[in-house]
Amino acid sequence: MRPAVFLDRDGTLNVEVGYLHRPEEVLLFEGAVGAIAELNRRGIPVIVVTNQAGIGRGKYGWGDFQAVTDRIAELLRSGNAHLDGTYAAPYHEHGIGEYAHPDHPDRKPNPGMLVRAAAEHGLDLARSWMIGDKAIDLEAGRRAGCRVALVRTGYGHEADPSLADLVADDLAQAIQRILASWQD
Repeated sequence: MRPAVFLDRDGTLNVEVGYLHRPEEVLLFEGAVGAIAELNRRGIPVIVVTNQAGIGRGKYGWGDFQAVTDRIAELLRSGNAHLDGTYAAPYHEHGIGEYAHPDHPDRKPNPGMLVRAAAEHGLDLARSWMIGDKAIDLEAGRRAGCRVALVRTGYGHEADPSLADLVADDLAQAIQRILASWQD
C-alpha cells in the first residue's frame, strides 16, 4: 500500500469563488500544476475530496460539477499532471431530498471520502497527507488517520494553525514540504 496526497478543491487547489459550478471560473493556484506533476512523477496518487453542498442544496447539478472537474483536468494536463480520483459529498443538513443529511459519513469533517478512496486505490492512510484550507479538511484527514497540512489560501487565513502538522503559504509549498518529510 502506498501513501497519497488528498486535496480539498476550492480554496486549496483552485481559487475560492463560492459555489464554483462554471468551468470558466476555474483558476488554479500558481504552482499547483507543477507540484501535482511532481507527485505524479513520483507515483504518489493525488485525490481530491470535496464537499459540494451546492449540489445538495439545488444550486447546481452534477453536470455542472463534472464540467468543472473536466476543466481542472484540462488545466492539469497542460502541465503533464493529473488527479487519480475526485470524490464529492453533496450532503448537507439543509440539503434537498436524498442529500438532506445532518452528518453524512462522506461530508467533511467526516472521513468517508478518504476512507473510500483508500480502499479503492490501495492507499496507506497512516502515511498519507490531507491538504486543505479549512479546519473541517484537517479534521477529516485526522479522522482518517492522515497527517494534515493547512494552506493559507482560500479560507486558510481563518483556520487555527495549531490544528495542522504543517502550515504552508499555498499548495505548491505544502507539497514541497510533504515530499521533503517523506525523504527524512
